[in-house]
Amino acid sequence: MTSNFPTPLPHFARRERFFRPSPVRSVWDVSMEPGIISLAGGNPDLTALPLNELGQAASRLISAQGAEVLQYGAGSGILPLREELAQLMSTAGVASGPEDILITAGSQLGIELVTAMLCDPGDVILAEAPTYVGAISTFMGLEVAVEHVMCDEDGLIPAELERRITELRAAGRIVKALYTIPNFNNPSGITLSAERRPIIAQICRDAGITVIEDDPYGLVRFEGEHIPAIRSFDDSVIYLGSMSKIFSPGIRIGWLTAPAAVRERLQLLSESAVIHASMLSQHLALAYLRDFDWRATLSKTIDRYRERADALLRALPAALPAGSTWTGPSGGFFVWATLPDGVSADELFDLAVEEGVVFIPGSGFFADGSGARNLRFSFSLEAPDRIREGLVRLGRATARLSSR
Repeated sequence: MTSNFPTPLPHFARRERFFRPSPVRSVWDVSMEPGIISLAGGNPDLTALPLNELGQAASRLISAQGAEVLQYGAGSGILPLREELAQLMSTAGVASGPEDILITAGSQLGIELVTAMLCDPGDVILAEAPTYVGAISTFMGLEVAVEHVMCDEDGLIPAELERRITELRAAGRIVKALYTIPNFNNPSGITLSAERRPIIAQICRDAGITVIEDDPYGLVRFEGEHIPAIRSFDDSVIYLGSMSKIFSPGIRIGWLTAPAAVRERLQLLSESAVIHASMLSQHLALAYLRDFDWRATLSKTIDRYRERADALLRALPAALPAGSTWTGPSGGFFVWATLPDGVSADELFDLAVEEGVVFIPGSGFFADGSGARNLRFSFSLEAPDRIREGLVRLGRATARLSSR
């Protein structure tokens, strides 16, 4: 495995140099500067949350159940929360009982646990082109090679998946898994079509490849019906969920569901890493799902996301160079744009910062350094008028770039 990373410092493990900085975190300080309009980070809008009532619920948890919620707990997570999550997943057609669920300290930990369980150094994980930068960092940090599979407006292309498996195995590579974000992909915003999901499940089953289905955005749908999860077609799929986009990222609660023998091994890995997810956070998540009208709150937030996405999409034609293209998501947080040949997203980013707006250049969402002409916009947090003003500023940056 080759790398452009520096030689590790004395006594550091070899894998240390493979961990990559997040491009989102890299622009965090810039996006926080006064006057900057950020279309960069994928932060959920928490303003619709009933904060006073949640504060009271947290207070009651500690005052009435403090000896339990501030104590150690089971490695699998508290049973009532797992029961609620089993019901929640039924929306995606996932028929799992609470015994199949492992609560994790955020779904990011789930990605790491599954990778550590499945892969030896040098093994291959297939992923969409582009894909979530946090997954790329985890895979590469564990010395796993990431190989991309081409996508179109309907998501992963089954024929391309088959071709890549055949090609890699012919070259002697060991392909262990397919990592996919089928709903409102981060960063592309694309959704894998209903027709392709059982086909992809079958391809991977026939090839002996594990599907890692990461679904943090599935409930953040603007229009249409929920599409059955890939796991609904094959219960060997490892399904990852998260409370970050439907409640709060700060509580760091995610979960995974997997076949019993797999889940048991993953629990051992989780216990060795974090013992268990925060008991207080688990109980607060349970209270939110059980005692609050969280679906109504999410519906209000989705209305805001829909309005913001519309503002972004309407303003993009005047903001980007002629010949640019972009996705039109029906949910989630992101729009993915492609600039014309010869136009650099990094150069546009530098000028955009000077004009007071930031986005994320696309190269960080590819393991192989592709994406020089791509950029990711997040519409989740800024109000529509701020988004429109941000795109006016981006238009000025585009004009400056074109005049060079």
